[in-house]
Amino acid sequence: MFTYHLRWIRNFSIIAHIDHGKSTIADRLLELTGTIASRDMQEQVLDAMDLERERGITIKAHPVTMYYNADDGNTYQINFIDTPGHVDFSYEVSRSLSACEGALLVIDAVQGVQAQSLANVHLALERNLEILPVINKIDLPAADVEGVKQQIEDVIGLDTSDAIHCSAKTGIGIKEILEQILHSIPCPKDPEDSILRALVFDSHYDPYRGVLVYVRVISGEITKKTMIKMMATDKTFEVLEVGIFCPSEKPVEVLRPGEVGYIVANIKRTSDVKIGDTITSLKQPAAEPLPGFKNIAPVVYAGIYPVDSSDFEMLRDALVRLQLNDSALHVEQESSMALGFGFRCGFLGLLHLEIVFERLQREFNLDIITTAPSVIYKFTLTNGKEVQIDNVAHYPDPAQIDFVEEPWVKCHIMIPADFMGAMMSLGMEKRGSLVKTETMDSKRVLLTYRFPLNEIITDFNDKLKSSTKGYGSFDYEFDKYELGDIIKLEIKVNEEPVDAFSCLVHRSKAESKGRAICEKLLEVIPMQQFKVPVQAAIGGKIIARETIKAITKNVTAKCYVGDITRKRKLWEKQKKGKKKMKEIGKVNIPQSAFMEVLKAE
Repeated sequence: MFTYHLRWIRNFSIIAHIDHGKSTIADRLLELTGTIASRDMQEQVLDAMDLERERGITIKAHPVTMYYNADDGNTYQINFIDTPGHVDFSYEVSRSLSACEGALLVIDAVQGVQAQSLANVHLALERNLEILPVINKIDLPAADVEGVKQQIEDVIGLDTSDAIHCSAKTGIGIKEILEQILHSIPCPKDPEDSILRALVFDSHYDPYRGVLVYVRVISGEITKKTMIKMMATDKTFEVLEVGIFCPSEKPVEVLRPGEVGYIVANIKRTSDVKIGDTITSLKQPAAEPLPGFKNIAPVVYAGIYPVDSSDFEMLRDALVRLQLNDSALHVEQESSMALGFGFRCGFLGLLHLEIVFERLQREFNLDIITTAPSVIYKFTLTNGKEVQIDNVAHYPDPAQIDFVEEPWVKCHIMIPADFMGAMMSLGMEKRGSLVKTETMDSKRVLLTYRFPLNEIITDFNDKLKSSTKGYGSFDYEFDKYELGDIIKLEIKVNEEPVDAFSCLVHRSKAESKGRAICEKLLEVIPMQQFKVPVQAAIGGKIIARETIKAITKNVTAKCYVGDITRKRKLWEKQKKGKKKMKEIGKVNIPQSAFMEVLKAE
């Protein structure tokens, strides 16, 4: 039976690259501690979404409290705080790590250290966490345990003399992981006072009870009826229920220092709860919040439009419901000449965009299209005013622009040494600059690059994978804004600008991008009764042009004999008709054309 004392509590998280076996190790730990009955067991039990299971990634973190009877005869409370594995969610990972005292670093015995594990290890080291290396998948024939140990020592600088060898699939080494957590990860520190401070590291929306706030208590206690205050939003609530995750919610009387659980306080709006916020009591508030909080700002913007305009209301409701569980999703309404009414959405990165797009299609059965993703540019006007623009429709008058700044990111790319040449040419193509090269072992190198963000949000990952035969991995972090020669590329169909195809690009890329879009439109726009010019323009200058041929009708077919003047008369008449039609005719661009152009690079 568990009796509360700080020394019997351990809080840990798992750091791993995608598909290195994090969710499977979590399954085995839940089985071994008896947290889940074997009849309720399923693969990746903490990954609730079908999307997470299919892609093998964790999108929504899920904490769980386990009770373990150790070999020393004591019962320990072990709180496992799951973290998303992808670079897009690095702020959420950093908040989850702040709620722990230690982390398991899970490395695949075949693939070795990868870029995202490296990024998250640095987040853990910044927070002075105790890191336990775990080498997983040792049962595979291609496993190279000693080589991977050497990599961990060389690249990350961790001592691997007591690294645990395990196979989550077969269950080898899982008990050793639990014992090592108890011995190596420190228990929570004694609180300095009894004032309530609790770190919010996640939340999710329950349609019946409002927002469930996931907290790690640092000092003080939370019980029912406690009046609490959110320090970032300055909102106050009365706690209706506190509990722990086993792994479903289980109410308890009180949450004490060092414990991890949830609180229900009749919070209606997710905007009232900020990840990384500090909860304190209303009667005796803390003087200052816990360190590390920041508002999550979207990095990538894209427009989401319904294919059928009558689905607009359904799309709006679906986005509102997604926002309840995903506070990082930013939504505002917009309209486009070509696509009708839709929404401008802000995302943390490209994976976040893909996931939201797929969830809208699957969970809400919506037919939607998205415009090409764009980033936020800072325009400084001649009158000294600064405007932030992510949408080509808000592009200011070129005569009023003083200079433009674009966001740059620092990128860590891990590739096999054989593919250095391919990576260098990809770096040049994407306007990148190489900062440094580190050799990790005889086979792999770690490159640190700087890229403009708009170059890597579209197809950088696909190109990296194809040029390194799938072995390359990368992650990026925001660096700073720098001056850039950003211009508006306008696409005109039949002399009329089409805002859905227009975009903000770097001047050096404008011509190739304009040509690619024109060629794509030539393929996808059907022939009309008249010639249709498709042009790409910068300001008043046309930089690329294609012409869609007219459907022709042989008007002289009936004149099989007779004078040439009769034929000329008919041709003249046809010519006049075509000219009139061109003046009043409109070109209908099919919906499929928009999807095709988004793929054109």
